[in-house]
Amino acid sequence: MATTVLEGIIAYPVTPFSPADGSLDLARLTELIDRLVRSGCHAIAPLGSTGESAYLDDQEWYTAAEASVSAVAGRVPTVVGIADLTTRSAVRRARFAEQAGADVVMVLPLSYWKLDEREITRHYTEIADAIGIPLMVYNNPATAGVDLTPELMHRLVGQVENITMVKESSGDIQRMHRLTQLSDGALPFYNGSNPLALEAFAAGAAGWCTAAPCVIPDLTLDLYRAVRDGDPDTARQVFYRQLPVLQFLLGGGLPTTVKAGLALCGLDVGEPRRPLLPLDGARTERLAALLSAAGVALAADTEPKG
Repeated sequence: MATTVLEGIIAYPVTPFSPADGSLDLARLTELIDRLVRSGCHAIAPLGSTGESAYLDDQEWYTAAEASVSAVAGRVPTVVGIADLTTRSAVRRARFAEQAGADVVMVLPLSYWKLDEREITRHYTEIADAIGIPLMVYNNPATAGVDLTPELMHRLVGQVENITMVKESSGDIQRMHRLTQLSDGALPFYNGSNPLALEAFAAGAAGWCTAAPCVIPDLTLDLYRAVRDGDPDTARQVFYRQLPVLQFLLGGGLPTTVKAGLALCGLDVGEPRRPLLPLDGARTERLAALLSAAGVALAADTEPKG
């Protein structure tokens, strides 16, 4: 199995939809991914929660996965998100992602019935055994309905050869400290909670999985560079400059807020898919004001009035 090392800013693109009929807009997807790569992001992670993967049918998912890997074109690693209620379907998607050229799959367990640790372990093991690329365990209880403890994630990495990394998105910084403690700092883990970015790096995170580079790439990358260079004063300054934007993006639902932010920045990627609704006028103006305050140049025809 080839080893893929991830670090830095792992950017989540949204999935663009055509304003005309709501179908996938592959041209816009390619443009967005190219923009993220050229901005300096260290990896691209399509089809996560931000990418509205839960709202795509099977063929749309396969099409978007293949198009995303093609758009990255090997310039940085591609981390394809996998989330499905059944192990069989998750295996099918993981195999497709590998065949399409993904470097890593990031697996979020979904459940209608509550899963115990035995079932979670079997789910991950079957997916990992079906592919030859690394698997990232993804904990996001707010969206998945499954909460993976640091102890369980640590065991999965130790027991299954190509489960090699963890993404922690519960919003509990103590879990990141626990991951570092359990592995004596050897387990690569990635922060998935935007407002915890600064604390997560201090806790030992190898990277930050985030949709923020879609609208504030310079600030997210500047934060990572300051952390990497051992410059805590600059890291704090850069983080608190972007924090209001990060809080707004997360609080309003990432597909909705990021798509509104991209439109404000001049890249219209369509509306989120129902039942999600576009950001309303008042909140769009608020987002525009926050982006402007953070130093983001808005498209001329989207600047807030007054």
